[in-house]
Amino acid sequence: MRLYVSNESPSTTSSVLTGSVLVLIQFDVCEELRLDRLHNVRERTVQQQPRMKHGAPAYVKYERPPVVEPLEALQLDSGERLEGEIKYYDYGVVSVVFHLPFSGDWDNLAHLASRWVWDVDFASRAEPLVKARLDQCAEAMVRPYSRWLSEDYFIFHISEVPGSPSAADLIRDHGFEIAQVVRGDRLRLSPGERTEVLNSQISYYADDVTVIGWNAAFLYDSRIGAETAIQLLEYANSQLLEFRHYDELLSDILGRAYALLEQKTGFFARWRLAKSARNLHTTLLDVDELTERADNAIKFLSDMFAARLYRLAAAKVGVPDYKELVSRKVKTAEELYQYMVDQFNQSRAFFLEFTVVLILLIELFYLFRGKPL
Repeated sequence: MRLYVSNESPSTTSSVLTGSVLVLIQFDVCEELRLDRLHNVRERTVQQQPRMKHGAPAYVKYERPPVVEPLEALQLDSGERLEGEIKYYDYGVVSVVFHLPFSGDWDNLAHLASRWVWDVDFASRAEPLVKARLDQCAEAMVRPYSRWLSEDYFIFHISEVPGSPSAADLIRDHGFEIAQVVRGDRLRLSPGERTEVLNSQISYYADDVTVIGWNAAFLYDSRIGAETAIQLLEYANSQLLEFRHYDELLSDILGRAYALLEQKTGFFARWRLAKSARNLHTTLLDVDELTERADNAIKFLSDMFAARLYRLAAAKVGVPDYKELVSRKVKTAEELYQYMVDQFNQSRAFFLEFTVVLILLIELFYLFRGKPL
C-alpha cells in the first residue's frame, strides 16, 4: 500500500498526522451463510474475538465469528491503491473492508474524506468482487436474494498527532476539522453543527476519543485500541442492513395481505384465508428467528464501555429507528394474522351452523312425509 499524498504538502513537518482510512461496504446477500460450507474460501481465517484496550477481564464475544479472507487490492482512478479483506457473517451479510495508510495534515484529511464519501462509489466497485467470491461457494448460501441491499461506512483512524495531545485538547484545538471529516464536508461547518457532531463522542482513557456520525467516524487511538471501535462500528452497520431488509420484507408482506383482503370479501373467499394466514404466520416466525440471530450475533460480557460504544454507534447509524419500524410492522402483521384467522373461523362456524340446519331441514322434510331416513 502507498501513503495518501495530497497535491498540497503540509506546511510543516510537525503538522503531519499518521493513521489509516477504512471503507466498510456491506451486502445483505442471503438469509443465512453456512460458514462451515465455505470450502472454496482460500487462505480463510476465523476473525478473532475483539481485543479490549483495557485490562479488565470483561470482553466482547462473537456468537459465531465471521470467516475472513484477503481480497485483491482496489485501484482508484486517483491512483490510490487500497488493500482489502472480505468477511462472511452467518446471518447472511458479507462485509468488504478496504484500508489505506494516511499521512498528511488536517486539510489533507478533510479533502480525502469529502472526496471518498461523496465522489467515489465504493459499493459498485466491491459488488462484482463479492459476487465472484460467492459464485465459488454458492452451496453455503441459504435462500440467496436476487437483489442485494448495501451499506457503506468510513472510518478515519488517526493514531499519531504531533505533540500527542489529550482527547480534550484535540477536540478543543481541532474540533472543527474533526467535525468536517465526520460529515465529509468540503467547507468549514458552523459552530452549532460542530457541537452537534462532537456531541457523539466517547472516550475510555484521557488520550483517546471516538466521534461517530451517521456515515463516518473519527478515531484518535492506538492501532490496538481502535480495534474494538472498528469492529463494533462494522457490526452496527451490518445490523442496520439486516433491519432494512426486514423492513422491506414486512412492507411487501403487509401490502400483499391487504390486497388479498380487499379481493376476498365473500363467504368462500374468506374460507380461503386460512392458507394466506398460515403463510403470513410462517413468515413472521422466520422474521423473528432472523432478527434474533442478527441481534444476538455479538455479546457484551460485562464490558460496559464496549456496550456504550455500540449503543452510540447503533443510534447514530439508525439501528434503533429501523428496529422500531420492524417491531411496529411485526405487531401490525400479527394483528392482521389474527384478523384473518378470525375471519376464517367465522366462515367455518357459519358453514358448520349451515350444515346442521340443512341436516335438520332434511330430517324434518322426511318426517313430515312420513318416511324414515
